[in-house]
Amino acid sequence: MSQDTSSRPFAERPITDRPLLSVQNLRVSFRINKKESVETVKGISFDIPYNSTVALVGESGSGKSVSSLAVMGLLPPDTSSIASDSHIVFEGRSLLELSLDERRKLCGKDISMIFQEPMTSLNPVFTVGFQIAEVLRLHMGMNAKQARQRAIALLEEVGIPDPHTKIDAYPSQMSGGQQQRVMIAMAIACEPKLLIADEPTTALDVTIQKQIIDLIDALRIKHKMSVLFITHDLALVGEIADQVIVMRHGEIREAGDVRQIFHAAKDTYTQALLHCRPTLDTRPWRLPVIADFMNNQDVLKEQKERPRGLHGDEDIVLDVKNLGKSFYSREGFFGKKEFKAVEGVSFKLARGKTLGVVGESGSGKTTVGLTLMRLHQATSGQAIFDGKDILSMSNKDFLPYKRRIQIIFQNPYASLNPRFTIGQILMEPMQIHRIGNNDSERAAMAYQLLDKVGLPAVAFHRYPHEFSGGQRQRIAIARCLTMKPEVLVCDESVSALDVSVQAQVLNLLQDLQEEFGLSYIFISHDLAVVKYIADQVMVMNKGKVVELANSDELYRHPTQAYTKTLLGAIPRGLSH
Repeated sequence: MSQDTSSRPFAERPITDRPLLSVQNLRVSFRINKKESVETVKGISFDIPYNSTVALVGESGSGKSVSSLAVMGLLPPDTSSIASDSHIVFEGRSLLELSLDERRKLCGKDISMIFQEPMTSLNPVFTVGFQIAEVLRLHMGMNAKQARQRAIALLEEVGIPDPHTKIDAYPSQMSGGQQQRVMIAMAIACEPKLLIADEPTTALDVTIQKQIIDLIDALRIKHKMSVLFITHDLALVGEIADQVIVMRHGEIREAGDVRQIFHAAKDTYTQALLHCRPTLDTRPWRLPVIADFMNNQDVLKEQKERPRGLHGDEDIVLDVKNLGKSFYSREGFFGKKEFKAVEGVSFKLARGKTLGVVGESGSGKTTVGLTLMRLHQATSGQAIFDGKDILSMSNKDFLPYKRRIQIIFQNPYASLNPRFTIGQILMEPMQIHRIGNNDSERAAMAYQLLDKVGLPAVAFHRYPHEFSGGQRQRIAIARCLTMKPEVLVCDESVSALDVSVQAQVLNLLQDLQEEFGLSYIFISHDLAVVKYIADQVMVMNKGKVVELANSDELYRHPTQAYTKTLLGAIPRGLSH
């Protein structure tokens, strides 16, 4: 994988010396308008050997996904271009010199790709069996019966339960982990020599994430293929990769064996990526971000530990008792079927403290948050806030309490109105709740909040699409703060962010908690993040509370088998 410094043409090298894939001086540009273009990949070179896993690591905008799309020939032809002196060579064949038809036959059979978001990659109007069979008919020439039998075998191979039934299911009828397994089944259907996995586990629970990682590694060994694994999480890389390439701003910062990268990283940026993510061993007062680390490599030595936990004498701001939420579906002509999403959940939230809520998808953790916000109507139970049950109030009586309990949603791209400027987004809730005497006062408060969350004043007049994911999440936090809340429900609010941006948002949440005495219900599937920020952790499974304890105690001495399973699935960096 080391960058090739040989001056000999590829055709002159002995076959045994050739890697499976060789990328040399890859430069990719995107046109901004008729006159201007921007270079997003700036002359990178790397090799992928046979029967190995190479990880391509970097933050959003580093060029890692663009590089993989260039290999697959999936870059938009109207707005992108690859430099004439770039080379992408697969088994001695120059991919950039192939015709479109030749490229299609190769990419799908010998080179295949798993995309980041399975729900947008799978066609919702076709069964998963049809979509897998389509690959087999196109590339392998199978008839309908042969393709169906092979599709069933593939579903079984990737661990889909009851594949004979699931083959006729639609993507919407499957969980996120099952959808990703279907994508893997499609990718390995033709037994490719190179599998490109682009952030295949980003939005998945820690247990499902480990299953997918283990599955990809097992399939690599079984089919003797190579894997290009693209991610922003270096901890995950240690679980699967043999070699690592670290990218930033379209350039390779460092490349080497996985052990060398983890134990003796030379580049400051690589070292920063390794330390931005919270660990299970320490809880620094502030998480170092990329800029901190690159400006001061002794930043870790200067940190003191942040204490977490409850003593039992804290003031309780929210007391939840036997919370229940059921959903109903039609069964037959007159009947209905009950699904208990949340059942008998009880906890107390201390003022100025953080309750972490963890569990797999479908455990009920998000439903708890939405029900407390009255975005779902509770089926049973109480939530005592300021001496009153907010769940049994009328909408009119609850209106003043809306200011005091706010929520930060998971997806900052979907939770901000794209037609509103940031100023309008911040001022709208103040107008609704009559905060401030006039718009001038509200605008002044909005400017103060932008400064509070680390955004410049010019952001006031801009639109959400002009900001990165991390900046949008800061805007969402600022919008919550306009209400001066006492409780913030953070629903997977950092799960889709790069590790460095995640560190910035976690630091911001801690600063705000210290300044305003906020109480957080922090919902997440990332147990390392929860360990860092939570005082108390509540583990949920199938709608019920499995375990509830101070964070340090729960992580050191879990009492329930389910909790132990979750903790055992946390990626810990180097595992081989």
